[in-house]
Amino acid sequence: MNETIRTKLNMLPDSPGCYLMKEQGKIIYVGKAVNLKNRVRSYFHSQEHTPKVAAMLPHVDDLDIVICATNLEALILECNLIKKHKPYYNILLKDDKHYPYIRIDKREAFPRLNITRRVENDGALYFGPYIGANAVRQVFGLLRRIYPLRTCNLKLPLKTPVRPCINYEIGQCLGPCAHKCTQEEYHQVVDQVISFLRGQYKPIVARVQLQMQSAAQQMQYEKAGELRDAIRDIMGLMEQQNVLQTRGGEQDILAVSQDSLDAMVQVLFVRSGKMIGGDAYALPREGNEPEADVLEGFLTQFYEDRRPAREVIVSALRDDGTMEAWLRSKRDGAVDLVMPLRGSKRELVEMARKNAADALQQRNANAQFKLERTRGAAEELARALDLEAMPRRIEGFDISNTQGEQSVASMVVFIDGEPAKREYRHFRIKTVQGANDFQSMNEVLFRRFMRAMAEDEKERWPIPDLVLVDGGPEQLHFARSAMLEAGADVPMFGLAKRMEEIWLPNRDEPIMLDRRSAALHLIQRIRDESHRFAITHHRKLRAKHSLRSRLEEVQGIGPARRRALLAHFRTMRAVGEASIEELSCVKGMTEPAARALYSALHATEQ
Repeated sequence: MNETIRTKLNMLPDSPGCYLMKEQGKIIYVGKAVNLKNRVRSYFHSQEHTPKVAAMLPHVDDLDIVICATNLEALILECNLIKKHKPYYNILLKDDKHYPYIRIDKREAFPRLNITRRVENDGALYFGPYIGANAVRQVFGLLRRIYPLRTCNLKLPLKTPVRPCINYEIGQCLGPCAHKCTQEEYHQVVDQVISFLRGQYKPIVARVQLQMQSAAQQMQYEKAGELRDAIRDIMGLMEQQNVLQTRGGEQDILAVSQDSLDAMVQVLFVRSGKMIGGDAYALPREGNEPEADVLEGFLTQFYEDRRPAREVIVSALRDDGTMEAWLRSKRDGAVDLVMPLRGSKRELVEMARKNAADALQQRNANAQFKLERTRGAAEELARALDLEAMPRRIEGFDISNTQGEQSVASMVVFIDGEPAKREYRHFRIKTVQGANDFQSMNEVLFRRFMRAMAEDEKERWPIPDLVLVDGGPEQLHFARSAMLEAGADVPMFGLAKRMEEIWLPNRDEPIMLDRRSAALHLIQRIRDESHRFAITHHRKLRAKHSLRSRLEEVQGIGPARRRALLAHFRTMRAVGEASIEELSCVKGMTEPAARALYSALHATEQ
């Protein structure tokens, strides 16, 4: 605790507000307090802290406060400050998706169904949220097959009827634009849609079953089959919604699962007594924080741009009514924030907690798999090659040409077992004539390590920990001799494609790794990436050279006109795609020259 902090602690007020912990002027944590004096002093006078706070305090060299009139005002300010500054030690909800809702506005003369990702207080009806676009498409598909509401953007009603679109012809629109129905008839269908979206699907299934039976009796078997499929889809959609023993209200259920490092919050959405989905949110570094603190920090960010349900059920709560009041302001209506201790609601919380634990376990398993595939593979490779340490930066090289023409080389970089694409480089072969991959590799490795030995620090490239050459002992010999000539000495090996043999310098026998080895998979990925990067660049150069050669062969297109064309169109591809009129507009070009050029460039298309 420095003198600045000590002075500010002595001046803290007995009032609610927000406090901002800083490191070198940057805000690293934002918190709120009912009593700023007691809360902020506890950070520096107490010896017992959670691991996150204990890790944060050594970095704090200054703090600021903002005094608020009420605890609710402090909560709102805290939420806004976290959103603005994104402090490192706060809970940061990185998920920015907004779940889709189905919107219908009965105030319109002929309402439409719309998909929206924000719920507005505009008097319209909103149904959802639906978890995933597939669920929305499924609901829309069912509704269009059963309820022929319009999907167009026409401003109805129209004074003069127009010809109806194809949707009317196939029975998926009532045709209000053509005055084929009245507003009363249309709104009857709208009411049926609303009943369906509210979960009252059994009367609709019964009605469609009658229509199916009628169609079958009239030997309209195709129509009967479509109605049968509609019934199957309705029942399938409803079966996916796990029926819960609740009062049939609108609920959001939130629970936390924690390990020693991270936390996972599971949110379940219940609408009309049916679970319509849920999602899990990872909160790094919150594994040892009090569950109530984790949920409070999560709630303020999760509902910042979402509309809370009528009832929000949580697994832990330490609140004086402030959070409930804030949720009501976000919903613009009544919200009950409850932490049940027993009964059916507690069972819902435990269900959410089990989902959170499962999601956290899967996340950890995925993280472990990724670690084994990257850093773990690099460590295994170090053991296989008898290196002193794990190679953090591995570079792979490959040569690509067509019968010695347009010869290029690629350098790809993997850092900690993962591709670092900003570090990738291409080389044009300058000193080698013809298809000589050995000498080409020698040139490229010499140029690369001369960059590493550059005197100017700004021009100097980092030295790799390990180099992979695509090829066997001959390629490796030429590559290593170039590196040594440049004054560097870095571990290097070659990978021969035929048997995936690993060749080391000055060894007569290759190393054969297990086909299932993570180290072998890593070097195969590096080799394949270097090959892809080289051949992609080579194809671009070959295509450009081919077009340029054709440009030079056109009679009447000399050096001056070629320069003008390239200056105007920027690329050879754009020249090839230009029309005669566009070619004629280039400075120095005439219409006959443009026609001749166009004909020459498109001769193969005729």
